[in-house]
Amino acid sequence: MKQFDIAIIGAGIAGASLGWELRRRGLKVVLLEAESQPGYHTTGRSAAFWVESYGGPSIVPLSKASRGFFMDPPAGFGTLLTLRPALHLAPPDMPGALDAVAAEFDEGGVEYQWVDADWLARYPMLRAEWRSAGILEPDCHDIDVAALHQGYLRGAEVIPDFRVEKVERFEGFWRLNDAVEAPVVVNAAGAWADAVGAVFGCETKGLTPLRRTMAVLRLDPPPPADLPVVMDAAGRFYFKPDGDRLWLSPHDETPDVAHDVRPDELDIAVVIDRFERASTSKVLKLETSWAGLRTFSGDRRPVLGRDGVVEGLFWCAGQGGFGIQTAPAVAALCADVLTGVRADAGIYDASRFL
Repeated sequence: MKQFDIAIIGAGIAGASLGWELRRRGLKVVLLEAESQPGYHTTGRSAAFWVESYGGPSIVPLSKASRGFFMDPPAGFGTLLTLRPALHLAPPDMPGALDAVAAEFDEGGVEYQWVDADWLARYPMLRAEWRSAGILEPDCHDIDVAALHQGYLRGAEVIPDFRVEKVERFEGFWRLNDAVEAPVVVNAAGAWADAVGAVFGCETKGLTPLRRTMAVLRLDPPPPADLPVVMDAAGRFYFKPDGDRLWLSPHDETPDVAHDVRPDELDIAVVIDRFERASTSKVLKLETSWAGLRTFSGDRRPVLGRDGVVEGLFWCAGQGGFGIQTAPAVAALCADVLTGVRADAGIYDASRFL
């Protein structure tokens, strides 16, 4: 029987980042991963960009609090960000969509600027009817998710293929599968978090996995290297270049269940049609596609903090699609609560999420 200060269920970005934060504060931590490969599900299928406005005004402070970590990573992480602005365009049938985007950015204090048709003319791959006006977020970046995740895992004790099926509370410790003991267990199981909570006797937190699809296309001509992340302000697609390929998503949020999710062929066909209606580029080939599960609570805020009913159980779940770009702040917040020591006075107030 191995003993630890804290056992974290899940070695995706939520569990890995919190484990790293706790280890650097001197705690003995283990990551219990149900799969043979940490990050196999949502973390490994991320669209991989940092957009300050993503998640809306309630999440923006967590992204802002994480920015310093990404811009100046600790030793062992390497370079994590590459500048790539985000460009929001209103579809011809919804010209007022940009005003709604601007209003949300104003509420969240997000930096942006309006651009006109002359500015947009530098991207002739956009059809003329999509180039009348746009909103540019200049401070956005591609994220090297693999480097971030591996940096968090470096030096961690990870037990793979560990599905928590048997738990018991014994003299102030949780005993898991008769193999691991710890006084505190963190539920960072992503789409499986409610199911894991049920093993501990918790009521559901109302976490819902939503499917997000990505297609990788070969175009003629290839997308320009300086193309921003282009977002339909009506929320029906977004795309970005990846070398001479294009990553394209229908921005879907289809309710699903926790499993090894696969893309739906109809979703891919629909978004390619939407792209072709917005672009002059010719789609030569669908090279690959995948889907991931982005898990949200009912109010779309992360579920963080002690369970409140089940002793010694802590939640770090429900990070939706912003889990990677907010990981540094969320990990610090949770570690502050778990240790009772606030490590960084500049980190966003945890009370809004606990």
